[in-house]
Amino acid sequence: MPPREEAPRLTLDELKSRLDDIFYLDISTGRSYERLLDALALLPRPKQDFALHWGKVAARTDLEIGYLVIELTPEALRTMAPAAAERWVIAALDAYDQRGMRAAVASLRDVEGGARPDTALRLASIEARLGHFVHGLSGRPLELAAINDGGGAWTDTETLYLPASMVGSDALGSYQAIAALLWAQMRFGSFDAGLEEALAACGDADRAAAWFALLETVRLSARLGREFPGLRAALADLSADLPPQLDEARPILEKLDAGMADSLAWLPRLMPHTPPGGAAVGAVRARLALHVRAERVAQDTLILRRAIGGLMGALGKQGSGETAVDLALDAASGELRIDGEVVALQADAQAAAQSLIQDLGAIPPECMTPAGPGAWQPTSHEGAGSTAAIEAPADVTYDEWDYRRRAYRRHWCHVYQRQLAPGDADYVADVRHRYAPAIRQIRRRFEALRGEDRILKRQPDGEEIDLDALVAAIADRRGGADTEDRVFAQRHRAERSLAAMFLVDMSGSTKGWVNDAEREALVMLCEALDTLGDAFAIWGFSGWTRTRCDLYRIKDFDERYDEGVERRIAAVEAKDYTRMGPPLRHLTRLLLRQPAKHRLLVTLSDGRPDDFGDEYRGQYGIEDTRQALVEARRAGVRSYCVTIDRHGADYLRHMYGPAGYTVLADVSKLPLRIADIYRKLTS
Repeated sequence: MPPREEAPRLTLDELKSRLDDIFYLDISTGRSYERLLDALALLPRPKQDFALHWGKVAARTDLEIGYLVIELTPEALRTMAPAAAERWVIAALDAYDQRGMRAAVASLRDVEGGARPDTALRLASIEARLGHFVHGLSGRPLELAAINDGGGAWTDTETLYLPASMVGSDALGSYQAIAALLWAQMRFGSFDAGLEEALAACGDADRAAAWFALLETVRLSARLGREFPGLRAALADLSADLPPQLDEARPILEKLDAGMADSLAWLPRLMPHTPPGGAAVGAVRARLALHVRAERVAQDTLILRRAIGGLMGALGKQGSGETAVDLALDAASGELRIDGEVVALQADAQAAAQSLIQDLGAIPPECMTPAGPGAWQPTSHEGAGSTAAIEAPADVTYDEWDYRRRAYRRHWCHVYQRQLAPGDADYVADVRHRYAPAIRQIRRRFEALRGEDRILKRQPDGEEIDLDALVAAIADRRGGADTEDRVFAQRHRAERSLAAMFLVDMSGSTKGWVNDAEREALVMLCEALDTLGDAFAIWGFSGWTRTRCDLYRIKDFDERYDEGVERRIAAVEAKDYTRMGPPLRHLTRLLLRQPAKHRLLVTLSDGRPDDFGDEYRGQYGIEDTRQALVEARRAGVRSYCVTIDRHGADYLRHMYGPAGYTVLADVSKLPLRIADIYRKLTS
């Protein structure tokens, strides 16, 4: 077979047409096509196709990223194989998902790092893991960003700037050691008051900052080694590269009580020498770090004061005036005591408290002073800032499907499990009274669905006599025929092996009569399922962007339908937005833990997927929800949706399938229909 001929190069006009298709005739980057045409024109056709394909994929996420992919692809393909170049692009898109534009651009520009063999560890590949490590150290999430200029790592106290890639047998350990050193600069006083003035007093502030960072590396490595023995080996490797001029300072800086002042005291002895370049932990950016820290302290103080003010208002206490209030915060557990009464801080306020403790050593009294009564409102929108207690940490993360890229955004959505505060104790009793005839009818239907015992006749043994079989056996024996001793009957009950999960929309659009109908429907449902005996759970959902997808436990599988569940049903209320993908994925995981042959996930909603901002609205949210339902179906979970959105058929057929949803034109029918819908789904 003759060799296959390579397709001819695309002409400039053809390239321009392809670029028009990618960038939608809108050069929003402010650049022209000239640089892209120059980069692509002389490439062989396979490389042209590669650049255009991956540029189009990247442009679905961001046009700037797409432009940069096409511009840098010729350089990338000169140093790496196509498979490695694909990984280079995908790593940049993952960095964009997790850390934003700056991280994606840094990842793309690190072409050399992308071309290194697998022995090179790239920051993008361990960013999520290293982020959890840093979060565990600091008690609050810190940003991670890649640097490609060969300089040393540094921090502005909000972001850790780390090498884009590292080589070595323990590159991960090196990353952890450098990140720990940067965190230790914040935790153990490297940015205490007077730093900027002390560096300026040395004459050459940049040289002083570089030597100060190296002195602090000695001091902080010793401190970290004592507190975290597992980091000692990696810290020792970093310290091995420190200049010999620091040896004389080690005995002082490695003492238990050594502080920032000891490092500053050694600066005059080192200033005549030139600090080495490329230090493991680079020059301290004192002015920037102090400015950023001051802003964060002010923000955390405001968050904490507002949270305390809201809690005190809820407890009926005053923060000023004649009444003295005793406030105490346990930094280890995050418990706040108001006049000896334990009140759990909300997640954001607890993180702010931990951040203040790390920055200031102890929370000063002015930070604990309440900012007045009223619930904490971190933003101005209605419903934000729920004061519900958190049952589980936020770092339950789920991927989200990006239909434009045809790939998942990794660890994109954070799910919080929250507990509803108990509602009106008389609410469920009132609903029972108003719907008493309907509840009696539902119970009769479900008792019939449960069925009666089935009698198995002509059994060799059993708890009852089968009279028909006994008479026939006596007649056969008297007639001289052989008989079998199958004259007993057994009662057999067919057990239902079903677990049902109900997901209730608590978005802001349900406020008013929709929310009332949902709560009444939950009462009717619980009354019916309590009669039937099926295992079931109920969760509500709402949220505010991908960083806060809230799930509210109303009833779990192992809970009885008792007063506690009734009061949580009464507390169901409209909150924020309707990001459906993360709740569906989380409840599918919970449902799969149930030992049942059949699993059903039913959603009660008043509209299509939605969230703050424009991205999730429309086709993006619909496609992500559909993908979550596909994942559930592949895992063996059947999904169904009950909605009151009259336009629901426009998108529910695509998400749930033609037989996977019910549209109710009248929301008032929801309480009476929900039990009947469940009966049809499970009979």
